[in-house]
Amino acid sequence: MATDACLVEVHNLHKQFVVRHEGRSSLKHVFVRLLRPYPHEPFWALKGVDLQVRGGEVVGLIGVNGSGKSTLLRIIAGIYRPTTGEVVVRGHVGALFELESGFNVELTGVENALLSGLLMGYTRREVLAALPAIEQTSELGGFLDVPVKTYSSGMKFRLGFGIALAFKPEVLLVDEVMAAADEAFQRTVYRRLREFRDAGSAVVIVSHELDAVRAHCDRAVWVHQGLIRGTGEPEQMIEAYLSDAAGSDGPPTSDE
Repeated sequence: MATDACLVEVHNLHKQFVVRHEGRSSLKHVFVRLLRPYPHEPFWALKGVDLQVRGGEVVGLIGVNGSGKSTLLRIIAGIYRPTTGEVVVRGHVGALFELESGFNVELTGVENALLSGLLMGYTRREVLAALPAIEQTSELGGFLDVPVKTYSSGMKFRLGFGIALAFKPEVLLVDEVMAAADEAFQRTVYRRLREFRDAGSAVVIVSHELDAVRAHCDRAVWVHQGLIRGTGEPEQMIEAYLSDAAGSDGPPTSDE
């Protein structure tokens, strides 16, 4: 369990998006909208979230789709800016989100690794030095030298995972992409995540695979309608989450 310093601190975090409502279109409707804009309304994806993640722990964010989990992860990563509140991250961040995110499919795996590393602020020398680690972690072998447009979803996941881990970030964020990996590579992924945890890094995973949260997370955080409903032992939080879902629209399955 976590014994190291707090690497992620989130205080009273609010995030607002502006949602545009569009009715069914007709030709007349299109012309009217050229002169009169669609109605907009604010949507609060996060409503006063407080969270701390310490080095040396793997934290799983659980909750239904649209609850704010991915928004929270992207604010921690610096992709979104909070509307109000404070986020403090100590150390470098490695992130693995959408499989297509950040990849130029016309470039090879190696070229994408170089580009990703430079965009993360590392020097060319540092990125070149990380290439052997990317190759080892991704297990892509010769496929690193072919265009990413030829990759399967699982191969893109391997490349993204290799890049995310290569620079040994203090904070590693993973958002609902694990299912793209085959069973053997998933075992590799969770083994590497445990190694990162044991080395003192903080790992935060958004997942609907509740069995994986039970097996691999030290703590689970239940997010619901932009609020944190609870945080604690994975089994306790999953039981509360499933019980709540059963009282509304029915429980999600353990591998949803």
